[in-house]
Amino acid sequence: METVQEQLRLLLEGRPFEELHEFCDFSLSDQYEAAAAKGVQPNTPTDFTPVVKKSVVYIVGAIIFNDRGEVLMMQEAKSSCAGQWYLPAGKMEPGEDIVEAAVREVREETGLEFEVTSLLLVESAGGCWFRFLVTGHVIGGRLKTPADADSESLQAKWVEDISKMSLRANDILPHIERGKLNFLSTTGTRPEPWHPPILPALRPHKRLLLRAVILIRKKSNNRVHVLVSEKVGAHLPICDINPARSVHSTLKKYLTEIFGAEIPQHKLHGIMSWEHSGRPANSNDGSCVTLLISVKIPLESVCLIDKYTWIEVERGLGDHLISRLAKNMTVPLIVIR
Repeated sequence: METVQEQLRLLLEGRPFEELHEFCDFSLSDQYEAAAAKGVQPNTPTDFTPVVKKSVVYIVGAIIFNDRGEVLMMQEAKSSCAGQWYLPAGKMEPGEDIVEAAVREVREETGLEFEVTSLLLVESAGGCWFRFLVTGHVIGGRLKTPADADSESLQAKWVEDISKMSLRANDILPHIERGKLNFLSTTGTRPEPWHPPILPALRPHKRLLLRAVILIRKKSNNRVHVLVSEKVGAHLPICDINPARSVHSTLKKYLTEIFGAEIPQHKLHGIMSWEHSGRPANSNDGSCVTLLISVKIPLESVCLIDKYTWIEVERGLGDHLISRLAKNMTVPLIVIR
């Protein structure tokens, strides 16, 4: 079980780890078989393969503040929204990782060179559309002016009051507010607990996967335990994300697979890590998201389906995991639909 604990330490640090096998405890085939038993027919193939800009869409956006607390915005050049303002953002290209795509979009749309320091949040629509919003620092370049207008954008500005801008869409407003809170926290202007910088881990995946770190306390000794699968060795539970369903739907079906119809009261806290590579192009366009979940009732009161069990983690590691259950200590996963 020490291997599982080492994996947990790496996940807490946002670092990738290599496993001897590519585990999947609840595949698309398993999910469709369970649905078929209830008379529901699948609407995507069991051999679904994520390919960037074809079967899966990854969008990157950047929320960047300067020393005056102004946010970086760009003016759209596209005919459908020309003249309106938005965060620098766009679709990932084949062969890119998340950080590279964000750096490229900021350069193309604002003229500035950008260093990514952390994921701020991830949005998901269905199981094959994801938007990654990152933050970081400007390290060079020159702010795009109207004289530099091109097909990417008309210009870029540092903006203090977003309410005075004609926005392409208002969906970015709560994200900018979250970015501002993070900025104030990291600069010490408004000290409050926040997760450490979390960058996407560079690890190739051929599938869209969801890994679950599920925590529970044992009433008899108050020690933290984590759920593991013993289907093939001992490993953290992992399943395919159904590309036609929301991530929440996939998670619920997987928890039913683990606990049965009576899923114990629990809370999804957010993202511990996101793994993606993108190389070689169109070959490793999958991702693996690790979600942190806590069960609110004692271990002694929970029943598990066969092949899953709880392991007790070292006290220091357990305390570290529990600390990440607090507000702002994980990256939010916002499921749009």
